[in-house]
Amino acid sequence: MSGGTIAIAPGLFVEEDELHENFIRASGPGGQNVNKVATAVQLRFDVLHASGLTDDVRQRALRLAGQRATKEGEIVIEAGRYRTQERNREDARQRLVALLAKAAEPPPPPRKKTRPSKGAVERRLKAKASRAGIKKMRGRVGPD
Repeated sequence: MSGGTIAIAPGLFVEEDELHENFIRASGPGGQNVNKVATAVQLRFDVLHASGLTDDVRQRALRLAGQRATKEGEIVIEAGRYRTQERNREDARQRLVALLAKAAEPPPPPRKKTRPSKGAVERRLKAKASRAGIKKMRGRVGPD
């Protein structure tokens, strides 16, 4: 690992030293290589102890990670889509950055309750009353 930083959002970053990668055997395409070469990558990132993230981003990232988060506060991403270690490694990092970028977005503000205006309520009730009058006039025909 080179020891650089990966930018997530303005003011947020991940140190490459905080990423731990294990190479494992991948399922899927690869021919005979699939049984003998460990091309899939398992990327582990300790969110709770990451230096370049704020507390609220850490909590949102763990919530977004769902099943990929461990009880110890690590996010585990497995990438085995491609046949080479390099591409799987890049894929895992891109997926981690995308997850953290989504966690960096502040949640939308809560919805403000609104009420219809007095005039709108009156218009609606007047329309209902006139419609009811029209339907009432359709009633039975009197005795002839």
